[in-house]
Amino acid sequence: MSNSKKSSFELILNLIIAGLTIVGIVLMLTGNSEEGALQTSGIGNFKFYTVLSNVFCGLVAAVYLVFILFKKDTDKIRVLKLAAACGVAITFAVVAFMFGPLYGFPQFYKRGNLFFHLLEPLAAMAEFIFIRRKKIPFKYTVISAVPTLLYGIGYMTNILINGVGGPWPDTNDFYAFLSWGWPVGIAIFAVITLSAFGVACIFRTISNKRAG
Repeated sequence: MSNSKKSSFELILNLIIAGLTIVGIVLMLTGNSEEGALQTSGIGNFKFYTVLSNVFCGLVAAVYLVFILFKKDTDKIRVLKLAAACGVAITFAVVAFMFGPLYGFPQFYKRGNLFFHLLEPLAAMAEFIFIRRKKIPFKYTVISAVPTLLYGIGYMTNILINGVGGPWPDTNDFYAFLSWGWPVGIAIFAVITLSAFGVACIFRTISNKRAG
């Protein structure tokens, strides 16, 4: 693929990702908790890992677009691309392989959730896999798992300070990870963080095989 075609392809894919983010945010902010699982009203949605990871992905796509338009070296921010793809891949996988089979898929793919649980993750993963970049250092896989780790620490710290709270949507344990106690809750977040690292390793391997 020539450089001009590669730039055009990058431009289109990142425009799609940024556009999906904007639509998803609007639908989330104008929705309510009855319109889908793992969704509340308005700005309260920004407590969810799904929303935060997709918004981060959209912001990275926007930065990437600026780099393309000003003809900067986009490989300089490939660690951000890896972290973004890793984050949305985790939220996609949790719904596709855990929550969806357990509770039914339709409620997880309504309104903003359709964009943040399915469309944007698929677009971001496809963009990362198909765009050729320079080889990614191993340390980037560790960095890419850090946002998930920080989210888990913040989630647990909030509960330690403010308690579990009342029933949905007023609970602070909105993912119900502490339903089986703190040891299990911590173990779940540890597994998710390790999964984020594992996903980053997979994306790195695929990308490095395609590296120019």
